[in-house]
Amino acid sequence: MIAIYPGSFDPITLGHLDIITRGSRLFERVIVLVSSNPNKVPMFSTDERIQQIERSVAHLNNIEIDQYDGLTINYARQRHAQVLLRGLRVLSDFEKELQMAHTNKTLADDIETLFLSTSTEYSFLSSSLVKEIARFGGPIDHLVPHHVARDIYQCYAQTPPASMPSPAVPSPAVPVPKPMDCR
Repeated sequence: MIAIYPGSFDPITLGHLDIITRGSRLFERVIVLVSSNPNKVPMFSTDERIQQIERSVAHLNNIEIDQYDGLTINYARQRHAQVLLRGLRVLSDFEKELQMAHTNKTLADDIETLFLSTSTEYSFLSSSLVKEIARFGGPIDHLVPHHVARDIYQCYAQTPPASMPSPAVPSPAVPVPKPMDCR
């Protein structure tokens, strides 16, 4: 069974990774679908977000990352997915997600929406919160994968907190990443 986990993932957080990892144990394949949110200006380009996600899920063998700008339900049909996977943090998420699930059901009654509540330690976490903390110089390496934290610090042209490993001296086996195209 194929599940689609859609979102803007700008940036991917440990909460997103929690849902992806748990979804990977429930489904044969999980497609992480990077999509645009017309109400948001992204920090990272779609390609950069895909690269960040690929690095974050490299240890999971049944995850695919793709991008699509359109109705998620149409993409799900194209990929023969049976489930839309959604994470829930707080009650306000449920209201919005339930409305979307009901709407999607009117568009494709053969595709189910499955809600996974985030693990308690990530119930407060959002991409917007991560960006706000970083913008004001706060540490974010406990909220996102380390490579994503480096990208965010680079966007805000800030020195990572002392707890972050310095990207200035890469190991010989690791290529030096190109600068992010921050917006």
